[in-house]
Amino acid sequence: MTALLEVEDLRVAYGKIEAVKGISFKVDAGEVVTLIGTNGAGKTTTLRTLSGLLKPVGGQIRFEGKPLNGVPAHRIVSLGLAHSPEGRHIFPRMTIEENLLLGAFLRRDAAGIQKDVRKAYDLFPILGERRRQAAGTLSGGEQQMLAMGRALMSQPKLLMLDEPSMGLSPIMMQKIMSTITELRATGTTILLVEQNAQAALSLADQGHVMETGRVVLSGTGRDLLHDESVRKAYLGED
Repeated sequence: MTALLEVEDLRVAYGKIEAVKGISFKVDAGEVVTLIGTNGAGKTTTLRTLSGLLKPVGGQIRFEGKPLNGVPAHRIVSLGLAHSPEGRHIFPRMTIEENLLLGAFLRRDAAGIQKDVRKAYDLFPILGERRRQAAGTLSGGEQQMLAMGRALMSQPKLLMLDEPSMGLSPIMMQKIMSTITELRATGTTILLVEQNAQAALSLADQGHVMETGRVVLSGTGRDLLHDESVRKAYLGED
């Protein structure tokens, strides 16, 4: 059976500096797969390349068996791959609901769009309560909810989340991670980039450890969570 996403020997460079150095991994439908590693490991660059924002200098990306190399970003969204970026990138002067509707900009099914707006409010009730409020007035955690809800509005087959817990309080981080667990339970396939290795590996089916542009270790989330080298490097254990 073909994986939903296949990445083979992917290489990405900024000028002469190679940021991703030949990584390979796959994501099967219904899985949560996580990429963990320190700053500069190449995790965000990988997601930006998968979503068409950066062009690879080598390797292959296939989504549902079809090549994505050279496909423009808006077309990648229409194929079913959505990206909730690091830093959220919401539109602060627009309302919460207007931000959500931007996530459906390629859709033409008005009734379905409104149904998915209601789903976003069910998932994140605080957004529904403040739907006419300017998005810039939200807290960091609420903005993260909005960024995730906006990405879900495109009805993705694969949802990519880049550092969803960054800068959040422990309580809000727990809420975001429980939401990812809830999405997984509904069958949403997720590729998660996360610096909080403990949280990411605890809910991931598969994990890949990246260092300086390379995948140096792969395994199930459970196995990596108990791997001695991972525990020392990323979980702060001696």
